[in-house]
Amino acid sequence: MSPYLLLVIIIAYFALLLWVAYKTGKGSDNESFFIGNRKSNWMLVAFGMIGTSLSGVTFVSVPGAVGKDSFSYLQITLGYLIGYIVVAYVLLPLYYRLKLTSIYGYLQQRMGQLSYKSGAWIFIVSRLVGATARLYLVVNILQITILDSLGVPFIVTTLIILIMIILYTYEGGVKTIVWTDTLQTSCMLLGLIICTVYMLNHLDLSVGQSLTAMSDKGYTKVFEFDINSPGFFIKQILAGAFITITMTGIDQEMMQKSLSVTKLKDSQKNMVTLGFILLGVISLFLYMGGLLYLFGQSEGGHITEIIKDGIPKKEFLLNGKDIFGDKIFPEVALNHMPGFISIIFIIALISALFPSADGAMTALTSSICIDIVGMKDKPWDTKKKEKFRKNVHLLVASSFLVMVVIFKIINDNSMIGLILKLAGFTYGPLLGLFAFGIFTKYKVEDKLVPYVCIAAPIISYFIDKYQATLFGDFKIGLELLIINGLLTFFGLWLIRKKPDLLKR
Repeated sequence: MSPYLLLVIIIAYFALLLWVAYKTGKGSDNESFFIGNRKSNWMLVAFGMIGTSLSGVTFVSVPGAVGKDSFSYLQITLGYLIGYIVVAYVLLPLYYRLKLTSIYGYLQQRMGQLSYKSGAWIFIVSRLVGATARLYLVVNILQITILDSLGVPFIVTTLIILIMIILYTYEGGVKTIVWTDTLQTSCMLLGLIICTVYMLNHLDLSVGQSLTAMSDKGYTKVFEFDINSPGFFIKQILAGAFITITMTGIDQEMMQKSLSVTKLKDSQKNMVTLGFILLGVISLFLYMGGLLYLFGQSEGGHITEIIKDGIPKKEFLLNGKDIFGDKIFPEVALNHMPGFISIIFIIALISALFPSADGAMTALTSSICIDIVGMKDKPWDTKKKEKFRKNVHLLVASSFLVMVVIFKIINDNSMIGLILKLAGFTYGPLLGLFAFGIFTKYKVEDKLVPYVCIAAPIISYFIDKYQATLFGDFKIGLELLIINGLLTFFGLWLIRKKPDLLKR
């Protein structure tokens, strides 16, 4: 497939996004940018949030991980569903009752100004790291498959894509994103289905036959029953639930879209519907991952194990290239399938890229303006506030550029694992802050809260690093997030105000 043709397709797709942004962004102001004037349709929000929740990492990493982890990611997804139900019926009623634009305003009302600022900064760092890691993965695939052959440097590719995102989110913010995310989610899911159907036809297999073939290769294993394993099913389901509570329920980006829905009941419908849809969609991603390995083997590929730096490592060799993990879907779609499938793959990939990046950029802009700077309380006129918001938007985009370059240097082979690992460190204090606020009636020594929020991830890091010494054969996996949250909760308990002080 000609890289020039693929580049033209990307430009045409972006032109469509700009047209949608132009149509939906008319008459936008700061209220439109931050929460869509609270007039978003819950069904559109739910559908569009599928793209935000999945991202390019899910599109590439989840199918690629089947070769190593089989269908075990489904354990985490079952936890996701539990988490969405908790968010719908515990957190959303709280946010709507308080009429919050930024959900971290709850921490201000409940515990104090420094608790509020701490929560906002934790979100900013967490979302910046997570969103740019997702963005890096897709940019890197576009770079390797298209733009390297055109002589375009990686940093230029990243800059151009960020400019694209700025252009269609600059005016409308959430008001525009609700619509563009719906378009992009549709393209991503359509690409997933078409690629799956093509592989089934090419392999001349029915769905049942393909599952049997995957089972013979060991790809369909879902549950891990070894309690010492990081993949033990109870740990994975719990981790999935808490990942959703933190990365959705106490994440400004995800809640910003939910709060743009007019009624609480509709927002709850959005959240629960999203949980069930994601369970089905991720199951389809895993199924496609199994098909990719079967397809690769039909093309002459094979899995082999090597020892690198004393550690066993799997490779999937196809025509002399190792395409194990994140590399298998791009390689098979672009080099071993017909041209029309390559086009569909690229459209689906960039459709997976933009929803996770545009929403994050908008949410970070909102949090800095509202939570950190306190723009709503500034005695500025409307024009000055809008100019300030737009400047912050550009600053956030610049930070995205820096972080993507850092991830390029790190160059991890499985970004889904890296992102979930990082989430355990960055979102843990948020989990502890909200849990303490909701489940206790204590106030805290507000000036000490930032120290607790810094100490908990540091202690968690050392627990993770020396877990073999501390726990022997028992291995901590994604439940590190829960440990981090509990440490934060315990720290807040230690600095709580005594009952006699509460009465004064």
